[in-house]
Formats: sequence, structure tokens, C-alpha cells
Amino acid sequence: MRGLFTAGVLDVLMERGVKFDGAIGVSAGACFGCNYKSGQIGRVIRYNRRFAKDPRYCSWASLMMTGDLFNADFCYRALPMELDVFDGAAYEANPMEFHIVATACTTGQAVYRRLDRADETSFRWIQASASMPLVSRPVKIEGGEYLDGGLSDGIPLRYFESIGYGRNLVVTTRPHGYRKHPSNKLCLLKPLLHRHPAIYRALKTRHVWYNETLEYIDRRVADGAAVLIAPEAPLPISRVCHDPDAMQRVYDLGRKSGESCDLTPLGIV
Repeated sequence: MRGLFTAGVLDVLMERGVKFDGAIGVSAGACFGCNYKSGQIGRVIRYNRRFAKDPRYCSWASLMMTGDLFNADFCYRALPMELDVFDGAAYEANPMEFHIVATACTTGQAVYRRLDRADETSFRWIQASASMPLVSRPVKIEGGEYLDGGLSDGIPLRYFESIGYGRNLVVTTRPHGYRKHPSNKLCLLKPLLHRHPAIYRALKTRHVWYNETLEYIDRRVADGAAVLIAPEAPLPISRVCHDPDAMQRVYDLGRKSGESCDLTPLGIV
């Protein structure tokens, strides 16, 4: 739910008419970021508020009955196709590229996919990118199994630069200066992840590459090759939230950051 900060930023940028050649989203950034390509201002906060307390959307009952805390059928079929319709035609007509990151269960390595179509396969890749271990089943696509992209490349600036994007806007949901520490609960998770030892190894080393990536972002910002938008303080929301007002507050913080950001280093006035 920290991704609602990002949703607020992106809505302001869409209202300002800011166009990008490409975007890449990870986890909630994939679920919410695809709305930039479809041009649907306000959709993210609208459906999250609407279904905040709906057990079909996110609940322990869903986890027990389906194996997914965020109900896959509801989130990736009913919601975008029936309840708050995703504009697939606008998505496919927009020349902006949209990419996601997922983590391969067999290797623990990042897998990148460009999603040009608003179809079932693309929604499955977005689901994979946002499927947190332990509270989600691995998503099976094209012969592989995948989980949350944040396990392997949570802020994929280097990857985007490697495919030709030289000037980038980076939106994070942690304050500038945040650093991730090793988890002291990993020993408890190891038995629960016995079927996916590569995912356990990815969790064990995640703080190392994550902190190095944050330092790399700072260098790129200093070089004028990137702009960083981050909350001023830790966001007052947890990964899972059922309070529409709390969601709105985090979204509004994102809007405030989007309204005050200076994009001139990227050539955007």
C-alpha cells in the first residue's frame, strides 16, 4: 500500500501532461504504474478506496481459501475487466513502453518483461511482479514460476539505463537516506520457503543490492541523469491496509511530491 504514494505522483504527472518514452514498475509499482500507459488518472486511489474492506480484494480469508492474500481472480480479472475497467485500447495505443520486473523462483534472479498488450498474459506478469512470498502462490507463466520483483531488483534504474533510457525519473516509497537492514526473522522463514531455496537466498542478500542501488541513484541524481521523488518521512501505512482514509493520506502525500518536483534535469518543464 506504500505504492499509493507513487500513484499520487503519477496522477499529478498525467494531469500535467508529462509524457515518457518508457516506464518500469515493480510490485505495486507494476500494478499501479500500468495506469500511466492507459492514461487513467485517479483509477488507483478510486478502486483501492472502493474495495479497501472487501474480503474479495485482500483478506486472510482469501489467503486461506486461495493461497493468495490479494485474491488473484478478483484483482487481475474481475477488477480490471468488470468492476473498474482498465482501458486496454488506450494502453495499447500509447507508444510509451511499459516494463515489469518479476523474480524467478528457480534462480532468485530478476526477469524483465515488456508488456505491449493489455491481455491475460500481461496481467499475469503484473500479478507475478506483485506476488509477495509466503502470502502469495508463485505465478506460473510460460513454463516458469515467479514471485515479487522486489526480491531481486526493486528499483531497476540500472536495467532501464542498459536498454537505452539515459534520463530517468525514479519514484521510491521510502524517504531519501533510508537504508535496508538484514532481517532478523529470516531463520523463521527458511522452513516456510523450503520449496524455493533461491527465494530464501534472494531475501537473505536483498539488503546488500538494495542499499547499493540507493547509492547508485544518488550518484545519477548528482550527475543530472536522474530525478528522485521520495516521501519526506516514512509513510503512515503498512504493506496491507483496509482503511480508505489512510490510503487517501498516502496518495495525497504523493500528489504533494508530484506537484513540487522539478523535472528540468530531464528536459521536462
